[in-house]
Amino acid sequence: MNKPEVIAPDKAIVASDAGNTKPPAKLGLSLLVALVVGSIVGSGIFGLPQNMAAGAGAGAILIGWTITGIGMLLLVRVYQMLSLRKPELDNGVYAYARALSGEYVGFNSAWGYWVSAWVGNVGYLVAAFSALGYFFPIFGSGNSPAAIAGASVVLWIIHLLVLRGIQGAAVLNAVVTLAKIVPLLLFIALVAMAFQLDTFRLDFWGTSELGSVLDQVKSTMLVTVWVFIGIEGASVYSARARKREDVGRATIIGFLICLLLLMAVSLLSLGVLNQPTLAGLKNPSMAGVLEDAVGTWGAVLIYVGLIVSVGGGFLAWMLLAAESLFTPAGGGVMPKWLGRTNKKGVPANAMWLTNGMVQLFLIFTLFSKASYLALISLSTAMILLPYLFSAAYGLSLAWRGEGVKAAIRRADVPVAALATVYCLWLLYAAGFKYLLLSAMLYAPGVVLYAWAKRQRQERVFNTAEWVLLAVLVILAGVSATLLAMGRLSL
Repeated sequence: MNKPEVIAPDKAIVASDAGNTKPPAKLGLSLLVALVVGSIVGSGIFGLPQNMAAGAGAGAILIGWTITGIGMLLLVRVYQMLSLRKPELDNGVYAYARALSGEYVGFNSAWGYWVSAWVGNVGYLVAAFSALGYFFPIFGSGNSPAAIAGASVVLWIIHLLVLRGIQGAAVLNAVVTLAKIVPLLLFIALVAMAFQLDTFRLDFWGTSELGSVLDQVKSTMLVTVWVFIGIEGASVYSARARKREDVGRATIIGFLICLLLLMAVSLLSLGVLNQPTLAGLKNPSMAGVLEDAVGTWGAVLIYVGLIVSVGGGFLAWMLLAAESLFTPAGGGVMPKWLGRTNKKGVPANAMWLTNGMVQLFLIFTLFSKASYLALISLSTAMILLPYLFSAAYGLSLAWRGEGVKAAIRRADVPVAALATVYCLWLLYAAGFKYLLLSAMLYAPGVVLYAWAKRQRQERVFNTAEWVLLAVLVILAGVSATLLAMGRLSL
C-alpha cells in the first residue's frame, strides 16, 4: 500500500503559475453547509414523487427511505470520523481510496467521482430546460436543439463566473440555496394540508405489476442515492475549510436538513395522488402534485423553483467536479497541468476539462435523446465505488484504532462496517447494467493516470493494479459490444 503524499492546495500549483497566485479564501461553516445542501438539493427532489412511485408502493418506499436514511447517516458518520482522524487527507473520496489501496484505486475513485459530477451536470441542464419548456415549448423535454443551444450558453456563462473565484461562487451558491428552499417548504406545507390518509393507504404494498416488496425497494435505491449525492461535498472541500472540525459538522447538518425535505416531499405526495397516478406524472412531478392540490399556480411555482434549484446545484457540482481533479493532480495521480490555478486560486484547467466534457455530452444527448432519468442513473452508478472505498477505509482505520481510545474504536467499527455493507447493497441494487456502463467510463481514465506516472518517471502499475485494469477493460469491452448489438442502452 502506498502512503499518500500530502500536498496542500496552494502547493499543488505548477511553478510557472505560483508567483501570480494568491492563497484561496477559506470557507466557514455556513458556506460549507450551503455547499452540502446545494449539492444535494438540485433537480432530483423535484422529480422525486414520480421517480419513487414508478417502481414501488408506499410501503416499499417507506422501507427504501429507512434503508437510505440509516445507510447515508452511517456514511456521513464515516466521513465525519475520517475528517477528524485523518485531517491531513484532503479531498476525501480520492485521498481515502488512495490510503486504502494505493494510487490507482485512489485515481479511479477521483475519476469516478469526477465523471459522476459532470454527467450529473448534464442532467441538471436537461432538467432546467425541460422546466423552461413549460413556458417556452421550443425547449421541449430539455434535449431539443434549442434546449441544447441554451444549455451550452448557460454552461459557459457559469464557467466564466466560477473562474472569477471560488469564494464568490460559494457565496452565490449559499444565496441560491436559500432561494430554492422556499418553494420546497411551500410545497410541503400545502401538500400536508391536502394529505388524505386513505389515499396513502391505497395499495400500500404495491400492485402485482410492481413485483415483490424486495424488487420495489431495490427500484428506489438509485433514486434515493441520486438525491443524496453531495453529502461528501464538505469533505471534498476540506482543504479550503476555515476550521477542520467544520467539515464534519457541515456534513451532518446538511444531511439532516436534506433528509427531512426529501422524505416529506416523497411521502406526503402519496397522500395526494395514488401510486399509479404519481407514476404516470410528467417530471418534474412535484408540479403535478401541487397543481392537483392548489391549482395551476402551484405548477408554475414548482417550475420556477426547479429552474432556480438546478442553477444552484449546477454551480455547486461544477465546483466539486473541478476540485476532484485538482487535488489528485497535486498528489501526482493526475497530470500536473490539472493542478494549475489561475490568479483567483481557481483550478482553471480542471474547470476547462470538466465543462468541455459537459459540452460534448450535451451534444451527445441531442443525438441520442438520452433522458434525464438515464443520465442521473449513470451518474449515480459512477459514484457508488468512491462511496464504497471511503467506507472500507473508514472500517480499516477504525479496526486498527490508530491513536484513539478503545471505547471510540469499539463505537466506530460497527458504524464503518454497516456503512460498507450499505455500499455493497447499493452496488447489488444498481444491477449489472450499470456496472457494465460504469466500467466503460472508468476504463479510459487510465490514459490520464499513465500520463501522470510518466511525468513522475515512475512505474505505471504494480501486479495488483494490472489485474484491476484488465478487469475494467474486459467489462468495458463487454459493455461496448452489447451497446453495438443494441442489447444495452443508456
